[in-house]
Amino acid sequence: MIKDSSTLQKGQMLRVEINEVKDRIPQNILELIRKEPDVELVGYKMVDGNQFGLVVKLKNGEINWFFEKELSEIL
Repeated sequence: MIKDSSTLQKGQMLRVEINEVKDRIPQNILELIRKEPDVELVGYKMVDGNQFGLVVKLKNGEINWFFEKELSEIL
């Protein structure tokens, strides 16, 4: 889980935490993430008054967004 996304940089590689997203994303995207959970940060999205979403590019080039708690940094 990412605790502070302000330290992240565009282009940084992140990993989708499959157990955090499996109940909310479509099956076809879930299967892709299961095979290749590493994604590239491309931007941010305001999702409500106090939370940001992280916009990422999946390995197939598709753009999607996730909450901070659904991603982790690759160290």
